[in-house]
Amino acid sequence: MEWIAAVSEAGLNVSNAAGTLFVVATPIGNLADFTLRARATLAEVDWIAAEDTRHTRKLLAHYGIHTPMVSLHRHNEERRSQELVQRLRDGDQGALVADAGTPLIRDPGYVLVRAAAAAGVQVSPVPGPCAAIAALSVSGLPADRFFFAGFLPAKGAARRARLQELAVLPVTLVFYEAAHRVCEALADFEVVLGPARPMVLARELTKRHETLLRGSIATVAARVRRDPEQRLGEFVLVVGAAPPPDAEAIPAEAERLLHMALAELPPRRAASLVSAFTGLPRNRLYALALRLQGQAPDHD
Repeated sequence: MEWIAAVSEAGLNVSNAAGTLFVVATPIGNLADFTLRARATLAEVDWIAAEDTRHTRKLLAHYGIHTPMVSLHRHNEERRSQELVQRLRDGDQGALVADAGTPLIRDPGYVLVRAAAAAGVQVSPVPGPCAAIAALSVSGLPADRFFFAGFLPAKGAARRARLQELAVLPVTLVFYEAAHRVCEALADFEVVLGPARPMVLARELTKRHETLLRGSIATVAARVRRDPEQRLGEFVLVVGAAPPPDAEAIPAEAERLLHMALAELPPRRAASLVSAFTGLPRNRLYALALRLQGQAPDHD
């Protein structure tokens, strides 16, 4: 294949490395995001370990790759990893892939990578797409420090307890969430993290119906509740860091009044009205009003 030859000529041929496990990223939606090196690697190795071989077979067939596959999922990872490590020690070239994106980011594979490294097998990354990083990169929220929390617990009480642990972290938070739980998760975000925190809901990244909803937790949650289409697909939720302690001093009742005022008034007038009613500083109420509406402050 021409693209394999091109990669080989560029010095990226994998056939000269014996006993190597390649950890290969695959597209999260758009097949054009499959890198040349990833394609060449999967075409040249002896076998590919995949979470769902049926899913991965569709990707390989699209690119005319016929490498044998073996299943590696949560139920057989311990046993299968022992087999694969022995094959790697015997000189096999192997590759590990997830159903989509970068392996081990909420997918099986940790046991295999750990066992291979412990056995002295070279483990080499073939980087590419990752939904969490893709969402963070377009969120507009600080990305220099972040915490990837993966999927939250499915049960409400456990989910809220987990959010309580994360609520105080002074870094951007990144979550994955399933379509059938996204409304419940957003409702818990409002209760535990507070309605004013900025967030971005990234849905169906790189796919035809890719959507980014920006605003406060309250405004994004309301949009999702209002629009059934926004409850379909695969989700990454990116939430702003815990605010400084002094920014949380506005009482909950005042925040509720501000919510009500914002339904009828622009942020500056809503803040003035609530300030007159409560005696709280107008500038702090105005800053909160902007956060609730997902706006950046002006500097007039």
